[in-house]
Amino acid sequence: MDKILRPTRRGLIKGAGSAALAAGIGMPAISRAQADVIRIGHLTPRTGFLGPLGEFAVMAVDLAVEEINGAGGIAGRKLEVLKEDSVNPQTASVKAERMIERDKVMAIVGEISSASCLTIAQVADRTKTLFINTGGNSDALRGKDCKKYMFHIESQNSMYVKTAGRALLQQGLISGKKIYSLTADYAFGHDLTNVAKRFFAQNKGELLADDLVPTDATDFSGYLLKIRNAKPDVVITNLAGNQVTNFLKQYAEFGLSQPAAGFGFDTALAWAAGKDNFAGTWPVVWHHLLDTPGSKKFVAAFTKKYGKPPENQAWGDYMMMKILAQSITETKSTDSAKLMEHWEKGAKFDILKTREGYFRASDHQMMHEMYTITALPAAQVKNQWDLFTSSAPVPGPNESLEVIATTPEEASCKFA
Repeated sequence: MDKILRPTRRGLIKGAGSAALAAGIGMPAISRAQADVIRIGHLTPRTGFLGPLGEFAVMAVDLAVEEINGAGGIAGRKLEVLKEDSVNPQTASVKAERMIERDKVMAIVGEISSASCLTIAQVADRTKTLFINTGGNSDALRGKDCKKYMFHIESQNSMYVKTAGRALLQQGLISGKKIYSLTADYAFGHDLTNVAKRFFAQNKGELLADDLVPTDATDFSGYLLKIRNAKPDVVITNLAGNQVTNFLKQYAEFGLSQPAAGFGFDTALAWAAGKDNFAGTWPVVWHHLLDTPGSKKFVAAFTKKYGKPPENQAWGDYMMMKILAQSITETKSTDSAKLMEHWEKGAKFDILKTREGYFRASDHQMMHEMYTITALPAAQVKNQWDLFTSSAPVPGPNESLEVIATTPEEASCKFA
C-alpha cells in the first residue's frame, strides 16, 4: 500500500508561491502591471520665482512621454512619469526619497534650483539611483559637491560665462571696462558670480560692485539708482527666474544708456519682458530658432500641443526623457549602475544641435554646443517669440566641446 503524503506547511507555501507566479502575481512586491511599466520621477519648481520655467519643463516631459509611448514605449514597456513640485531644497529631498523608496522610480529627472539639486543628489547617491539635473547650473554641483549618481544635461555656470564672454569680448564690453553686476542671493547666484569674477580678472575687466538681490525681490529701483550713480560701462546680471524679467522691464523704464547683458538666462524670461524691454546679449543652452531637423521637429510638435514654442528649459527635460529611453534600449537595462557605465564610456546622443552630446566621465557634465542671443530692436520684432538673433554654435566646429567647460585646474570633482 502506498504511503499517504500529507501536505506540510512548507509545501503549501511553496505551492502557493508557484501558483502566484504562474498567475502573474508578483513575489513579493512587483506585480505584472508594475513590471510592464518603466517609472521615472520628475521634480521641478512649479511655483515661486522659478515656477514659469518649471512649467515649460513639465510640458516638455508630457510631450516626450506621449511620443515615446506612442512609438511603442521603451523595449515594449510603457513609460510612466510621476511629477511633483519641488518647491524648495527640503521638500525636494523628501519627495525624492518618497519617489525612490515608495514609488520605486528607476531614476529622477529635473530641477532648476542648484540648492535643490544638491539635496536630491544626496538622496540619489545614498539610494544608488540616477538623478539627471536638467536646470541647475552651479559649478559646485560638478565640483566639490559632485555625486556619483548625479548627471547634468544643463550646462554649468562656466559654460554660460565662457559662451557669453566670447560675445562680450568681441563687442569690447569687458577688457578695460567698468562693470556693475547684480547677483541672485542663493546657491546658483553665488556660484555664478564667483565664475564671473574669475572671467573678469582673466580678461582685465574692472568690477565696480556686485549687489546681492533676494530671490523674492520685485523692485529694482534702489539697485538701478546705484547703477546710475556708479556710471559703469556695462551692467551684467547673475540673476535667475523672474528676477531677470523684472530687472529688464525696470531697466528699460529707467532709461539707462549702458548696455546690459547676463551670464545666466532662459528665453521664457525674454518673452515675459516683451520686445520693448528685452535688450542685451545672453547665453542659452538651446533656443527654438535653431535650424536643425531635430529642433524643427521638436518645436513643431511642442507648438502644436501647447500653442507656443518651447524654451530652453523645455529642451533639457525633453531631451533627458529621450536619452533615458535610448539608453535603456541600448543597455537592455534600467539598472542605474549599468546606465552610468554606459554614459561614462562616452555614449553619444542626438540632442537636436549640429553636434552630438556626451557626458564627461570626470564630472558627469554633458558636453554640447551653446549659443549667445542678442535682442533685436523692437521695430524689427515680428512676433512675441522671435525677439533675438543667435550666434553660431559655441564652441566652433573645429574646437573641442570641452573648451567652454571647467578646466582640470578649475574643477574639483572627486566621486565617492
